[in-house]
Amino acid sequence: MTEPDMRVWTGRVDEADGPSALRWHQMVRPLSRGAEPGVVLVGFACDEGVRRNGGRVGARDGPLAVRAALANLAWYQQWPVYDWGDVRCDGTDMEGAQARLAALVDQLVTDGHRPLVIGGGHETAWGTHQGVAAARPRHTVGVVNVDAHLDLRADAEPNSGTPFAQIERFCRERNRPFKYFALGLAKQSNTAALFERAAALGATALNDFDLVPWALEPVHKLVADFMQPCGSVHLSVDLDVLPGAVMPAVSAPAARGVPLEVVEPLIVRCMSTGKVAAVDLVEFAPNLDRDGNAARVAARLAWFIATSWRAGKRS
Repeated sequence: MTEPDMRVWTGRVDEADGPSALRWHQMVRPLSRGAEPGVVLVGFACDEGVRRNGGRVGARDGPLAVRAALANLAWYQQWPVYDWGDVRCDGTDMEGAQARLAALVDQLVTDGHRPLVIGGGHETAWGTHQGVAAARPRHTVGVVNVDAHLDLRADAEPNSGTPFAQIERFCRERNRPFKYFALGLAKQSNTAALFERAAALGATALNDFDLVPWALEPVHKLVADFMQPCGSVHLSVDLDVLPGAVMPAVSAPAARGVPLEVVEPLIVRCMSTGKVAAVDLVEFAPNLDRDGNAARVAARLAWFIATSWRAGKRS
């Protein structure tokens, strides 16, 4: 775990326009003990899950790049944003890094904060979920996964394709309900075995062609109905859900994908319920970003998550 590098928080200062012209770099602070509850940025600097999965690596550098792209965005926050720093996996001990992330998320949620974990590959979600479950032991913790992939693989060695299978096993072993809603799936990128497994586990799944800008209300109702019985929700956003032309800087870019016009209001709908305890935003690999635009897209989604998150209460 590293201290936050606050040097990344730099950008334009519009002094002539006064206090309503603030930007993120002027407002983000390191997290201090006893701080007022807010959104806490946590990096999960890890490539190991993607490497084990045979994908294109580079997401370990995603947290720093997303912070840099956030720095100059306009500030509309109603509650604070803090930077914790990064949980790092510098070797192959992904499981150790996930355990450290889980302990951190547990502490942050218990203290009333809302962790926004920036990955890293989708193995990030396993650490995030364990932390939420530990902080909310009496809650049914639902998972909303906005993703091109189910990530329910049964591989013997955990990787970026197994986090939700691991979560299901975790729930089963503790007699906790497994509630999983995957949205934006590319059918051709998920085998029949994965869809069969999802159905057997009672998961809800919508394909990318089910998510179109002109028919959002039925989707939003399905999400609201899914979240209603949950005490807390873990929202996981894999950037490979976006069209490859918009988000090429991921391990597996989407041939079709789900447009931002759908993903953004879906995120806002989830966040506005007040039930989202933690979010992870994963798979951004800066080394695959040709012109820096993919970093701006990732930062835009992080901005939407933070600005639409309701302030939490200590629990």
